[in-house]
Amino acid sequence: MTAVDRAPEGRAPEGAGSAAKATAHGGGGGSLLKQPLAVWAIAFAATVSFMGIGLVDPILPAIAEATHATPTQTSLLFTTYLLVTGFAMFFTSWVSSRIGARKTLLIGLAVIVVFAALAGSSATVWQIIGFRAGWGLGNALFISTALASIVGAAAGGAANAIILYEAALGVGLAVGPLVGGLLGNVSWRGPFFGTAVLMAVAFVAIATMLRTKDKPQPTRLSAPFRGLAVPGLRVMAIAALFYNMGFFVLLAYAPFALQPLGVSDALTLGYVFFGWGFALAITSVFGAPLLTRRLRRSVVLRIVIPLYAVVLLLAGILHTSATALIVLIVVGGLFLGILNTVLTECSMEATDLPRGVASSAYSGVRFVGGAIAPPLASWLADVTGTTATPFFFGVLVLVVSTLVITFGRKHLARADGIEEDREQEGEEIIVGAID
Repeated sequence: MTAVDRAPEGRAPEGAGSAAKATAHGGGGGSLLKQPLAVWAIAFAATVSFMGIGLVDPILPAIAEATHATPTQTSLLFTTYLLVTGFAMFFTSWVSSRIGARKTLLIGLAVIVVFAALAGSSATVWQIIGFRAGWGLGNALFISTALASIVGAAAGGAANAIILYEAALGVGLAVGPLVGGLLGNVSWRGPFFGTAVLMAVAFVAIATMLRTKDKPQPTRLSAPFRGLAVPGLRVMAIAALFYNMGFFVLLAYAPFALQPLGVSDALTLGYVFFGWGFALAITSVFGAPLLTRRLRRSVVLRIVIPLYAVVLLLAGILHTSATALIVLIVVGGLFLGILNTVLTECSMEATDLPRGVASSAYSGVRFVGGAIAPPLASWLADVTGTTATPFFFGVLVLVVSTLVITFGRKHLARADGIEEDREQEGEEIIVGAID
């Protein structure tokens, strides 16, 4: 095993068990808000980047109508974006380890600006789908690198950094639909041009505020794939794959479930998903730390994932009531905020692999799950003739995610803050064997 595939010292530092325990229970010291300027620059850019995910949500029906596309075709706006994002993330650590995190972030943002503007200039749904794929490439370069960078630069330890990152995700997902609804109420092209402008602002923020003298330490192209051989990271990646399917059933399919119930205009959908994203942001910052201070991370996941499954189950049962669906969408956001934060914390703390490698591996698998769900959900609704089926599918994948964590929890001792020498020695053997 070489140093480039592990932390600089090649093993967890002395006292890692204590540090893990502190992190696992929401500790880490320092104020969450007292962060270097560079951290806030990355967080702002991450917020704008995540806006791109929920931005199209309120305008999906409008795009389908304007381009004469079916719901399944329109759902590919999520799929190409997330699929390219997911696969490209496996290689972002290799890129950033050679040209540096700052350059990688700036290239990612520049690519998003270009393809968001091109999407707004499109004439057909297939053009938008193609440009969303290019947008996903820029997103991959930015998001995975941003997670590793914010963990490395934030004051107060990894727990505070991940809370900030997930808060940025929540705020982005909350503001994205609202901006999409406001601009989409004028034209479905507006949100795409709006994103291009905001990403240009984020580019300037990173360029002027993020300064780093750290020399990149090259990692192998295969490092994220090899990292998945580590049991703890593999368990979290598989669990996140199925969890993200359940996540995007609500985000990508719910607008189409609301459409036949009379809720289809961009502004109304923007307000609905603003409520969802706001709920997600609140529990990312406050709910997740509150729970992880009292319970082990793996226990929180085994409790909250089933609770979110109940939300989707009720959505399937009450799919003919617009009021019920809207309430359940917002309630679902409360659980998703907790889950996003705790899943990310677990993945970053489950091994002592370099942050960039762990982030690339986990984020890549996670986003692939998100890419699968939107077209599959629409297809299931078409085949069965009911808007309830996708929600029941969401329940199924969340059950699978819970089972993966339940049966794999022995590999999550490090993420739970439990020092187990045998687990760490086994991890070193596995990573060494695939070097």
